[in-house]
Amino acid sequence: MRFSPRSPVFSALSALGLMFASAAAQPPGTAPVAPVATPPPAPPLPFKVVPALDGLRFDQPLAIVTPPGETNRLFILEKPGRIIVIPDLAKPARETFLDLTAEVGNTDVENGLLALAFHPDYKKNRQFYLWLTVASATAGRRESHDRLARFTIAADNANRADSGSEQPLFSQLDRAPNHNGGELLFGPDGYLYLTIGDEGGANDQYHNSQRIDHNFFSCILRLDVDQRPGSLPPNPHPAVNAGTYTIPPDNPYVNAKEFNGAPVDPAQVRTEFWAVGLRNAWRISFDPVTGLLWAGDVGQDRVEEVDIIRRGENYGWNYREGDEAFQLRGAVVRTPPAGVTFAEPLFTYRHPNIPGVTADSGNCIIGGFVYRGSALPALTGHYLFADYVSGWIWALSPVDGKGGKVTVEKIARRVGVVSFSLDPLTGDVLMANIATGNIEKLVPNPAAAAK
Repeated sequence: MRFSPRSPVFSALSALGLMFASAAAQPPGTAPVAPVATPPPAPPLPFKVVPALDGLRFDQPLAIVTPPGETNRLFILEKPGRIIVIPDLAKPARETFLDLTAEVGNTDVENGLLALAFHPDYKKNRQFYLWLTVASATAGRRESHDRLARFTIAADNANRADSGSEQPLFSQLDRAPNHNGGELLFGPDGYLYLTIGDEGGANDQYHNSQRIDHNFFSCILRLDVDQRPGSLPPNPHPAVNAGTYTIPPDNPYVNAKEFNGAPVDPAQVRTEFWAVGLRNAWRISFDPVTGLLWAGDVGQDRVEEVDIIRRGENYGWNYREGDEAFQLRGAVVRTPPAGVTFAEPLFTYRHPNIPGVTADSGNCIIGGFVYRGSALPALTGHYLFADYVSGWIWALSPVDGKGGKVTVEKIARRVGVVSFSLDPLTGDVLMANIATGNIEKLVPNPAAAAK
């Protein structure tokens, strides 16, 4: 994930330079070069993006969350560390639910308050969970820790958090300010799922992507925060606060003795892992109809991918980037061990700087969700996702729930989108735009309807 869009100025100047070169004078006796034809205007896209919530502004909004079962409140995460609640969607107004700006502190690059999930039974237990980075100083060095923490809502006010209720589940040192993952949600099984990137830097420089016996990186976790009967204690680890969660007994790496064909010590395995080999899954979502878990995994220099996440699958980073061998400066970096197979992405697109790629695609995928609302029936059953840099918003329609052939259509364009959600009151598709500070929505484009 990258929070600074690349300027389109260079591309525009390059295109103009080619046009000027075509019009330059030719040597005597050379046949004149025909002028470059102006391409026809692109047809209007079927949807456009407009402000929602009466144009309320937010400070770097990153996520939009609705408590389970509710239809008239939204919670907006602001990257510097605030959660804003909209108590009444019929009359949108901001109220501060929780302010953790002092705890977050450092918001460089991708640090900050990243994800929020309400417990399915929050109306009784008042619990919600946050994924955030926490600034600290050790021996004069400024450091950052990734933290999963549980809080409770104030007993006397559902629109206020109890700021003194924080209970960290784990908190691990993160040596780079990027690839912090950033989604937290409860699945239909009642377990808590969390995405974490590869610790950052570039090229998996900390060698986290293909390990299950080290730290909590390059993965999706699945945790039992209710500590149900039959669940297992996690293996000891310095980051874990013992007694705060347990491991579902059907997690794929429970009692694992090998990984990628090599032996591992079962006592060192991170049994919290549900899926591995992800570079930086930026936004995951469950389809409430099929139960499938969708993800957008951000690529390095070449490929962005949409994945269906399944139990125990390895998505290949950094042996692979998307559906091809990972390359650095044109050379393949690593060869996977013999016999190791990786899960195939459902859909990929290449960066526009790759030789031979002419498609106007993008550089940084933003995972979305399968739309099941009623406001935009043309999108029902489609997986919606975007690219942060190019601004393209796509609708993907799988032929079946197991992958295979898909159809993908560009439906709108808006630079700066960093997450999707559903308006529980209207059924609109909502998007957090970190560039404009707005919560925005998709609406049909009259110009397209007129064609």
